[in-house]
Amino acid sequence: MTDRLERTRWLIGDKGIDKLTASHVAVFGIGGVGGYVVEALARSGVGELTLIDNDRVHRTNFNRQIIAVRETEGMKKTEAMGRRIASIDPDIQVHEYNSFFLPENSHQVDFSRFDYIVDAVDTVTAKLEIICRAVKEGIPVISSMGTGNKMDPGKLEVSDIYQTSGCPLARVMRRELKKRGIPKLKVVYSTETPMKPMDASGTAQEMTGRHLPGSSAFVPPAAGLMLASQVVMDLLKEDGLWPLNLK
Repeated sequence: MTDRLERTRWLIGDKGIDKLTASHVAVFGIGGVGGYVVEALARSGVGELTLIDNDRVHRTNFNRQIIAVRETEGMKKTEAMGRRIASIDPDIQVHEYNSFFLPENSHQVDFSRFDYIVDAVDTVTAKLEIICRAVKEGIPVISSMGTGNKMDPGKLEVSDIYQTSGCPLARVMRRELKKRGIPKLKVVYSTETPMKPMDASGTAQEMTGRHLPGSSAFVPPAAGLMLASQVVMDLLKEDGLWPLNLK
């Protein structure tokens, strides 16, 4: 029987596959970014995944979220993602938390179980709690900055939070993390200037906290794939399995 990970095995070898299979990654937020993180991690061979999200699949998700199709409309996002993972490989262990992660209920998630944490949520309060808990537990964490109101995936970069520029969410996060004494954080962010979303008449709207951002089929998925690639490479680095000797 053909190994589903054969092509990945050609790149990272048996030890690399074994490392990923033994790894447990938590993904907070299973939306336009987080869904693609989970997809890529599952296809790369990560053996255990914890999914945290309280939302359901809505028709407005169809333009960018990998789990959003007519068959899953109205379904819990964690459940839809869990089913998708099972269709890729039923041997992957999946834990679903259908809850909105906040400081008040953060005790419900045991961070010490994870080998890596991905923050793909939207709210600053939740992001800060995830990052602070991860740092406290000594668990590697990577965070997605804003992907809304953007169209060009080529403007995405991997950086430390304190080296970012041009991203409104990153600016807030830099300030808040500095207050909390957190000296570094790996992030995926975009240098693209955010567009102003338009109303039905095509008139650009002023950006306020009351407006949901526009979104594209390009930037959130690309950010998710970049986050997942960093997770995989960092996990392999832990055992000296990356970078490989390239000829």
